[in-house]
Amino acid sequence: MTDRPLTLMAVHAHPDDEATGTGGVLRRYATEGIQTVLVTCTDGSCGEGAGGAKHGEPGHDPAAVVAMRRKELEASCEVLGVTHLELLGYPDSGMMGWPTNDAPGSFWSTPVEEAAARLGKLMELYQPDVVVTYDENGFYGHPDHIQANRITMAALHMTGMASKVYWTTVPRSRFEQIMREFGADGQGLDPLGDDGPLPEIGLPDEEITTWVDTTPFASQKFDALAAHASQSDSAFFLQLGKERFTQLMGVETFVRVHDTTGAAFPENDLFAGLR
Repeated sequence: MTDRPLTLMAVHAHPDDEATGTGGVLRRYATEGIQTVLVTCTDGSCGEGAGGAKHGEPGHDPAAVVAMRRKELEASCEVLGVTHLELLGYPDSGMMGWPTNDAPGSFWSTPVEEAAARLGKLMELYQPDVVVTYDENGFYGHPDHIQANRITMAALHMTGMASKVYWTTVPRSRFEQIMREFGADGQGLDPLGDDGPLPEIGLPDEEITTWVDTTPFASQKFDALAAHASQSDSAFFLQLGKERFTQLMGVETFVRVHDTTGAAFPENDLFAGLR
């Protein structure tokens, strides 16, 4: 036996991503005494600026956006009880196809092995038992989310860390429910904040391996999203109100892609088999 605490590491692309898909598990496991480590890969500089100014528009100051989003991220982490926040600090790559994808130093343009080596050092430092990130398509095709998956899986391969590894997902049935909240045609629905056509989101229920009830912590998850007040994609979910938000977002879902414990499916605990 070891005195080292059980540890969850969540690897996310931007400030605010931690709240949407993993706010519940971060708060739940912190409450249970598990060490929680959030790694945020980019500075969020392509996010919205003061007054909702979009990247490239007049009034959008990337440096000011970075500073603002850093404060919002720290406030979110306080609400969620995150034990350690680690910032890789890569420049935000923007949406797929933006010129910022190929800007020098952007996260998307950084060699995977280079960023993975930095993440690997954090894994060696914190020795996570469970690691959570996005799927290979970055959940919805965002380049920084895809890159987060790539460097996480490469860092895990380099270090051999983590007894269990998960990719975030959402049941398609629940996503369809959320769409119905905003009208049968989805009018006004823009959870991705890019005003483009909605990609296919999530998985059929039967393909999801792990359903974690975080209902008791949905209020904190809501408040963590509210901390990211500058970003309209956060505001989208807040429109639901706390009660409906809890009903729709109170269970967080994952696909288990690596396991050394033999825990049976379906799971209701990321740490099944570890305690």
